[in-house]
Amino acid sequence: MGLFYFSYNPANTQFFPKCPVNYVTGLSCPGCGSQRAIHELLHLNFKEAFAYNPLLVASIPYITLGIAFSTESLKTRYPKTRKFLYGQNALYVIMAILVLFFILRNI
Repeated sequence: MGLFYFSYNPANTQFFPKCPVNYVTGLSCPGCGSQRAIHELLHLNFKEAFAYNPLLVASIPYITLGIAFSTESLKTRYPKTRKFLYGQNALYVIMAILVLFFILRNI
């Protein structure tokens, strides 16, 4: 999948899916621009990726840490930290960030 996004630019290729939220409402959802941002990240164009979807780029460290915390060694070594960063309360914070990002990018 990464090779596909590396090889084809979603900005000028028609076979990538379009955002249904944007199509129906004209508003940009929190995920809008993610495909183009991934393409730019794979080409190490961080500035362009951030322009397409700043939330995706900013969330990369959090996602990477989540992958690390899914390993058995970190799961058992730091259970309280894992629960704090990826537990139910963290889910509420993430949802609030998504809603705020949705509102701010459409103002």
